[in-house]
Amino acid sequence: MRLSKYFVTTFKEAPKEAEVISHILMIRAGMIQKLAAGIYNYLPLAQRSIAKIEKIIREELDKRGLQECLMPAVQPAELWQESGRWGYYGPELLRFKDRKNADYCLGPTHEEVITDMVRRNLKSYRQLPWNIYQIQTKFRDEVRPRFGLMRGREFIMKDAYSFDVDEEASIKSYYLMYDAYTAIFKRCGLKFKAVDASTGAIGGELSHEFQVLADSGEDTILSCSKCDYAANVEKAVSDRVLPKPDRSNVETMKEVATPNQKTIEEISAFLGRSADQFIKTLIYMVDDQPVAVIVPGEQDANEAKIQGALHANSVVAADEETVKRVTGAEVGFAGPVGLKEKIKIIADKQIYSRVNLVCGANKTDFHLTGIDPERDFKADLVADITFAKVGEKCPHCDGVLEQYRGIEVGQVFHLGTKYSEPMHCTFLDKNGKDSTTVMGCYGIGVTRTLAAFIEQNHDDKGIIWSPAVAPFEVEVIPLQSNNEKVCSVAEDIYSQLGKLGIDVLIDDRDERAGFKMNDADLIGFPVQVQVGARSLENGQLEIKARRTGEKVLVDIDKAVPYIQDLLKTL
Repeated sequence: MRLSKYFVTTFKEAPKEAEVISHILMIRAGMIQKLAAGIYNYLPLAQRSIAKIEKIIREELDKRGLQECLMPAVQPAELWQESGRWGYYGPELLRFKDRKNADYCLGPTHEEVITDMVRRNLKSYRQLPWNIYQIQTKFRDEVRPRFGLMRGREFIMKDAYSFDVDEEASIKSYYLMYDAYTAIFKRCGLKFKAVDASTGAIGGELSHEFQVLADSGEDTILSCSKCDYAANVEKAVSDRVLPKPDRSNVETMKEVATPNQKTIEEISAFLGRSADQFIKTLIYMVDDQPVAVIVPGEQDANEAKIQGALHANSVVAADEETVKRVTGAEVGFAGPVGLKEKIKIIADKQIYSRVNLVCGANKTDFHLTGIDPERDFKADLVADITFAKVGEKCPHCDGVLEQYRGIEVGQVFHLGTKYSEPMHCTFLDKNGKDSTTVMGCYGIGVTRTLAAFIEQNHDDKGIIWSPAVAPFEVEVIPLQSNNEKVCSVAEDIYSQLGKLGIDVLIDDRDERAGFKMNDADLIGFPVQVQVGARSLENGQLEIKARRTGEKVLVDIDKAVPYIQDLLKTL
């Protein structure tokens, strides 16, 4: 490929909207072009890298017996209504009507469609297991699309779905995919951690995220200082040793006036008590039903843990009107004692290691003191529903939790029968009885993987690709475009490399040598072959490894095998 004819324009500066390095460099290197908020054109350089990532994915999945298909991006509402997700998936689901006024959506994921596809073909247990995947464009109407391909609305994803006869077989499929993802991201040249994760709107009980470690990552990861334990902060747990409360001097519950004191900070200052002497009561809508969530005053409720503890589809903060109805008071005065409506109460287990606490009185401008959780209210469920913290003890060893930033590039879910049961995806088992399939689902953000690679692999000059995902492995750069010998040798090296199947580009533009070399570093070609008049006087070429910056003079007749060997080391 000749750069003079290639569809690429590089830039010295990035637009002001570009905040993270992958967004900046992909625009400057002419890889992406913004069409609308969170929606990008993938230009030829980016598309070549995307194709290489997809090839790695296909190779690793195909060797494990997966089968590729392609499902429609447009999905009918009936399938989502059948699974129960149409009503609670949220505004990220782009809904629309066709000319017949029927409801549809642009697929953010394909659990419903694949379950429908399988149930039409599945008859007997002898057909299973099935694990089917696709690589396809998705759309999620993010409220704040940002960071280029890291948080876009339209993106390319690989999604796969497993169907098994029972739980045991399904867990095997889950870890087969876990191993496949490990191999995929290693081949892409990424530094990553597989961490315990929340299942969110997808559902299920078991999930791992594959997180690329980068300071620009949106996700917080807690990882043990000694063992392999790692988890997204939403899912992370710690080994908290909870003391038994000192019940030798338990106070009597008392109502006190706290005019206009709503937040923990305000009431703490007003009453002269520390935040850990308070109970924070929050009203959530859990699958459209109000639930009171009780956590220590100095901590925040973890919505992902609440969702998991209650096996819920959705957990969202209740609106002001609901809070008033349930508590009988303005927002800021809720408490677990004397709620006006009988609703489910879920309490964090730390609450029961404390006495003489303060909580809202469910009465505007009043709080209760002297609260004893064991005496004064009864929780329907006690669980770990707060965030683990840095420095707390690891749940598996005597190490402590450390914090990292990560970019989620893939996630695996064990779904169980969340979709197959309501959608009646069944088969006849070996006894001739109807049995429900057990499912898993598995996603890789292909375009996010591309951006995450750049976040990990760059310097002040530009991108540093590995050969596995680089748009081109080698660039040949004739430094003097008006020198016949320079151009002749460059063309010969370019031709030899191409015949060997190496992805090679020649910069045949009529530009200054410095301009060409700056572009080569910006785009990040792993190997740069600089053909110049001075080195040719000695029968040599200068070969540069982009990752190390090392330059070596190599005899012309040895250049091609040297390049072949160099590519294997990068």
